[in-house]
Amino acid sequence: MAPAIMLAADAPKLSSANTGFMLICSALVMLMTPGLAFFYGGMVRVKSTLNMLMMSFISLGIVTILWVLYGFSLAFGTGSSLLGWNADWIGLSNIGLTELWDGYTIPVFVFMVFQLMFAIITPALISGALADRVKFSAWALFVALWVTIVYVPVAHWVWGADGWAYKLGVIDFAGGTAVHINAGAAALGVILVIGKRVGFKRDPMRPHSLPLVMLGAGLLWFGWFGFNAGSWLGNDDGVGALMFVNTQVATAAAMLAWLAYEKIRHGAFTTLGAASGAVAGLVAITPSGGAVSPLGAIAVGAIAGVACAAAVGLKFKWGYDDSLDVVGVHMVGGIIGSLLIGFFATGKGQSTATGVFYGDHTFTQLWKQCAGVFAVLAYSLIVSAVLAFLLDRTLGMRVTEDEEISGIDQAEHAETAYDFSGAGGGVTGSLAAPAPAAAQNRKVDA
Repeated sequence: MAPAIMLAADAPKLSSANTGFMLICSALVMLMTPGLAFFYGGMVRVKSTLNMLMMSFISLGIVTILWVLYGFSLAFGTGSSLLGWNADWIGLSNIGLTELWDGYTIPVFVFMVFQLMFAIITPALISGALADRVKFSAWALFVALWVTIVYVPVAHWVWGADGWAYKLGVIDFAGGTAVHINAGAAALGVILVIGKRVGFKRDPMRPHSLPLVMLGAGLLWFGWFGFNAGSWLGNDDGVGALMFVNTQVATAAAMLAWLAYEKIRHGAFTTLGAASGAVAGLVAITPSGGAVSPLGAIAVGAIAGVACAAAVGLKFKWGYDDSLDVVGVHMVGGIIGSLLIGFFATGKGQSTATGVFYGDHTFTQLWKQCAGVFAVLAYSLIVSAVLAFLLDRTLGMRVTEDEEISGIDQAEHAETAYDFSGAGGGVTGSLAAPAPAAAQNRKVDA
């Protein structure tokens, strides 16, 4: 069939409403990175708090510059099915102020900055797995290399107009594969190379500030509405509103499911469990929320809450030291959310594709989802491990054992998060009273 001729009157026009909406969404996604810093910062011991904050915060600087210089061009330019290219976007030097993004009603600059915020938070997610033991300079270089070699190609596969996963029909509304599986698999690859913390499975390593964790979780939940609803790139036909509703619904269901699992298995409802369950639900609904109904979102969230709660204990059984459960929450949650599209997709949201429970008895969409999940997981795991190995053999990825024991904040940043010198009372030792067993660094089945 010959392509239809688009008349000038039919061409999309810049929408000030959609442009304003997307700028707000971009700001919300930006806020998620400091929120993540608080979430992670509260989960570590006092002596690692600042380093954890900085590992997230530095991504705002490094990734922004790289995205402007070449990242956006390679991720979203046209090219092969593996990597894009647009010379006019190098340095953003030849983009018109009112030039529209690929058939949408928002400027290219708006789409660019929205996607920049995704690129910033993705490597920041990895940092939680590496708490207490990585040189800050080595981490900064890893972020620059990882964004270039791993994130940019995967974003092109999943969201680029000629990316192989996009053309195959893999559904990923807002980053289940490109963000969460990508970051979680990378975290696993790196920790397998750099090894365990001193005292892993021996010392309790409890979160030092659960209020800080809850603050971070709240900021993440708030910002995630921009992350998810904004990924429809407009607010014209209700799909963004569906994604907004499903984000809230799945997050609530996952939090409740995690707490129920925790109470049954370990005897307590912990604040750490509530925060982690909420994040698990946010992760799982990210790829699927535009394709499922609110009832489907409840199922996605509940399944993710239980599965991720169970998955965080695997590090003690299998011996990998995922400090803050990036693998258990982000990789596992991303896999669950991506695969459940193959069961719960209604065909009435972002795509006409349906899942097994809505008539796809040949499992067509499920197999597509499996292909996307496996490819991103394998690529990120292997390449991230190779990057960590090369950096470890050249610069050295880890601080010394003495520096790790005394505190990475002092060793790497010459600062401490809290100054009690004028507080009186001779505060020494742990700043927290002994926590219930279920909250002690999730030391499950150790």
